[in-house]
Amino acid sequence: MKKYRLNNGITLIFEKTLSKSVAVEVMFKVGSNFENKQTAGISHFLEHMLFEGTKKRKDSREIANEIEKYGGEFNAYTTGDRTAFFIKIISNKFDVAMDILSDMVENPVFDEKIIEKEKQVVLKEINMVTDDSRLHQWVLFQKTLFDRHPAKYPTYGTVEAVKSFSRKQVADYYHEHYIPNNMIISIVGNAKNARETVQKYFGRLKPGKLVKRPKVAEPAQAKIKKFVEKKKTLNSYMVLGYKTAARMHKDSYVFEVITAILGRGQSGWMFDEIRNKRGLAYQVGVNNERESDYGLFAVYTGLDKSKIEDAKQIILQQFRRLEKITKKDLEEAKTYVEGSYALQMEDNFHYADNIAVWETMKDARLADSYLKKIKKVTINDVRKASKKYLNDKYTLVVIEQSG
Repeated sequence: MKKYRLNNGITLIFEKTLSKSVAVEVMFKVGSNFENKQTAGISHFLEHMLFEGTKKRKDSREIANEIEKYGGEFNAYTTGDRTAFFIKIISNKFDVAMDILSDMVENPVFDEKIIEKEKQVVLKEINMVTDDSRLHQWVLFQKTLFDRHPAKYPTYGTVEAVKSFSRKQVADYYHEHYIPNNMIISIVGNAKNARETVQKYFGRLKPGKLVKRPKVAEPAQAKIKKFVEKKKTLNSYMVLGYKTAARMHKDSYVFEVITAILGRGQSGWMFDEIRNKRGLAYQVGVNNERESDYGLFAVYTGLDKSKIEDAKQIILQQFRRLEKITKKDLEEAKTYVEGSYALQMEDNFHYADNIAVWETMKDARLADSYLKKIKKVTINDVRKASKKYLNDKYTLVVIEQSG
């Protein structure tokens, strides 16, 4: 892995592989956690807008066609802490990817009519999330779990804020945060002259003043929190979870192992106990998130409302069972993490995204020590972490079927 810093502040990370493709990701260190009541959802909105035309390319179809006519893929995503745009394309079209991404970043038009059209698209997306209980349960869970941290608010913002966005507001926010000294370009694949090519396409961008997000002291949870929303559905949905360690804390690696014990495929403890042995639910899973200044860990399942209490007791029993794990449990969890990580990193995009995320945390090179840290996790580490975090002060969110 090679890492460079361009004169305008762009961080470039390059991993050369001998594959037939190249993945290029442009990541900005800004997301919904930087927003306020008036700008709620603006990072996600800008993710949409950058695909909607530039000074050189008149609309989203023209941008899409330039990538897709070579069989390439493009997409973007927004989280609390970052906004990313990526293209994966055959290696000999590396310049095409760089030309399009640099054009999107340097020359967005923010046309008034397109802004109004895209507001409707985003409002439909918000409705879609609200309609889909499997997505909406996470919005409710994070809102209930966090007291002060901005992770309590959904990435898509609010209907009121999205409706109120003006062209000036969108453009001003973009030019304040989406600057080269707040940008990481991650390239993985068979690319030639990566550094020179990035300089050629992105070197003109002018740095600006970085806006830091204020640090938030999120209090420890002192009691059980519960939130129930009644809805006309055929199933009920529940999430039970906790605040945990941030990415740079040593316990975040312990939670990778705990996730593998409890939530790997169909052999994880949660799936085995809730679905295989008792048939209480169809969908059972574990979610483990670790960000720069927070972590969360949760078990989720969809089931009949009459079975919610049973499922809750089983979940809490499995957490207590972690205090009695065997050497075999630990080793199988580690080999699962190692194997799934290796399979995921075979995809250039996942690799590019992974090293860019590590760079936002601290340093892309930490990706190289990830598995070493997993291997160092002990039985005692799992016992201590499960006792410390997975205690009797949980947060429970239920979307309960009515009628």
